[in-house]
Amino acid sequence: QVQLVESGGRLVQAGGSLRLSCVASGRTFSTYAMGWFRQAPGKEREFVAAFTWGGGSTYYVDSAKGRFAISRDNAKNTVYLQMNSLKPEDTAVYYCAARTFDGPVMRPTTYRYWGQGTQVTVSS
Repeated sequence: QVQLVESGGRLVQAGGSLRLSCVASGRTFSTYAMGWFRQAPGKEREFVAAFTWGGGSTYYVDSAKGRFAISRDNAKNTVYLQMNSLKPEDTAVYYCAARTFDGPVMRPTTYRYWGQGTQVTVSS
């Protein structure tokens, strides 16, 4: 069992930056493959970024490429999402998630554990 707690979301102007953090409980954090998703009002949960199984590479949704970066610090049981050049369409609740097997990284059902989410609002 692992618990995930996100933080760092807030109101920011378009063009600004935010860094989201997700702290995981438990001693086996390094064995999980981590990802970030987001959900805007009235829309389905959308994949944003994730590490591959084994952590050797990363995946991003096309709209995040070149603007967002996922990273992790296993010593701190933390995964980050650095978001730059934010746009109003990035407004959503952002969730971190952990998966325990090598499945489709963009599919929410692949992930076993989820945080409660943190709100990111980008004003124009």
